[in-house]
Amino acid sequence: MLESVAGINVSRETLQDLESFASLVAKWTLKINLISKSDAGQIWERHVVDSVQIYKFAPATYSKWVDMGSGGGFPGIVMAILGKAQQPAAQFILIESDIRKATFLRTAVRELNLNAKVLAERIEAVPQQHADIVSARALASLSGLLPHISRHIGATGVALLHKGQRAGQEIAEAQRDWTFDLEDHTSFTDPDARILTLQRIASRGQ
Repeated sequence: MLESVAGINVSRETLQDLESFASLVAKWTLKINLISKSDAGQIWERHVVDSVQIYKFAPATYSKWVDMGSGGGFPGIVMAILGKAQQPAAQFILIESDIRKATFLRTAVRELNLNAKVLAERIEAVPQQHADIVSARALASLSGLLPHISRHIGATGVALLHKGQRAGQEIAEAQRDWTFDLEDHTSFTDPDARILTLQRIASRGQ
């Protein structure tokens, strides 16, 4: 029996893992600032569903997924939950420099039995990952993200990025210094937000 979340069919087991993760976020948010307190009653729609939607833009097969600035696990842990069923051999690398948040992420990985590793380091300090997929949500402007993405993404990799109302402006600013193939999608959860997929990223200064 499959359930639909953000237009993606998931098994009952996957849905249960997503629900368990939402509960874990709610529990830990009482102790550390994983999400804003005002979002505590809207974790499912505002964070889980919003994260799930980017999976539809992921390649059909992949071996390594890197999530930068994983914070409360959105989208990194959510992607690892989906990958557990759909791409069980794939490894997920979650980069989060905040020690308390990294501790939470490791707890989620352990409790949900995910094939994921948490790196409690700054993104620029992490060795190059050569990832098939790089994701980031609410981390930095596109211009700020691209140096990190280009360092960690493989030659044929894809970046999946959540962006808000300023997406168009961020794209224009980034294109001054970078070239990339871009697809721009309307967010499933917010008509003013965008999901960007980028490939063949290169600095104009190279």
